[in-house]
Amino acid sequence: MNNAGAQVREQVQEPVREHAREVDVVVVGAGQAGLSSAYHLRRTGFEPERDFVVLDHAPRPGGAWQFRWPSLTYGKVHGMHALPGMELTDADPDRPSSEVVAEYFDAYEHAFDLRVRRPVDVRAVREGDAGRLLVETSDGTWSTRALINATGTWDRPFWPRYPGQETFRGRQLHTAQYAGPQDFAGQRVVVVGGGASGTQHLLEIAPYAAGTTWVTRRPPVFREGPFSEDVGREAVALVEERVRQGLPPKSVVSVTGLPLNDAIRQGLADGVLDRLPMFDRIASDGVEWDDGRRVAADVILWATGFRAAVDHLAPLRLREPGGGIRVEGTRAVADARIHLVGYGPSASTIGANRAGRAAVRDIRRLLADSPRVAPPDPATTVGPVTPVGPVGPVAPVAVEAAG
Repeated sequence: MNNAGAQVREQVQEPVREHAREVDVVVVGAGQAGLSSAYHLRRTGFEPERDFVVLDHAPRPGGAWQFRWPSLTYGKVHGMHALPGMELTDADPDRPSSEVVAEYFDAYEHAFDLRVRRPVDVRAVREGDAGRLLVETSDGTWSTRALINATGTWDRPFWPRYPGQETFRGRQLHTAQYAGPQDFAGQRVVVVGGGASGTQHLLEIAPYAAGTTWVTRRPPVFREGPFSEDVGREAVALVEERVRQGLPPKSVVSVTGLPLNDAIRQGLADGVLDRLPMFDRIASDGVEWDDGRRVAADVILWATGFRAAVDHLAPLRLREPGGGIRVEGTRAVADARIHLVGYGPSASTIGANRAGRAAVRDIRRLLADSPRVAPPDPATTVGPVTPVGPVGPVAPVAVEAAG
């Protein structure tokens, strides 16, 4: 084949890049962090579908809350901070939190006309042309000047690996698959993990199971007294320092300890929360320690937490040698166009709200420095966003300051 033929063949094999829809900002995720970010974009003059778009892979509103187990009622939730601009009022504490929060998020999306697109899977974010980013999704490609990543952690449950794990004849499941305590009736259950989910599972399962065993890598720390602002700030500072160094973030709960409430006290008194150190191996019918101790088990429930769902950002090479993405505030240090909201220190409901506001403030500055000018800020021109239409069990509140 001559050179001309070779060139033709190469041109045919070159992938054709589909037409990308252009916006200024893409928000990935519509949980607490994503909705907060979208609200602040709307409040500062960005129009949904014209200037920004919110992409959510979940089938319906509710973020990760919609996947929580039914026995996790709203009254058991350790803290659910309202989204900016609208309070959640008169919620029944005996209803599943998955229902209460999903209805709240749904009403919020409609009240502020956020026009979330779902279900849309974001597959990759790549470098585009003229300083733009290409966001490849199951619903086509978007071209954007900035991206707010608010994907949370629920899609990346962490499963530790231990010798002999593959030989276990019983059932293994993660918190992400937990559907309620009835599934463990008459079984011997080992619960692994020292966080809030682990203790909640144990307290729920104990009345149904033939026996429960709690194992953790470190002794649990129970916190007496109220969760003050000072304690919260100290915890956030510790998590913030890790992401500033490019290390994988720890949860805020991991540095605050577990609240010592009445249910926890009863569990300690009943022996349900008697903790054993982490086992060394898994056998076909239980778990074993090097000192000869052994516990028979029908089920191992891994309440071992989650990791940040950021694999779609891999083409941008944001990860540091330490394994995390280095972040200042919400901005990825390696790429000022990328903001991570709900990552590290902002991975809490109140943290996500504040981070959404901070991310939008920084993005406005970024876009103002580029040729295309960002919309005017109505914080000083046209006032706050006004909810549209009826909102059921939620009510609008005073809008937070933008700056």
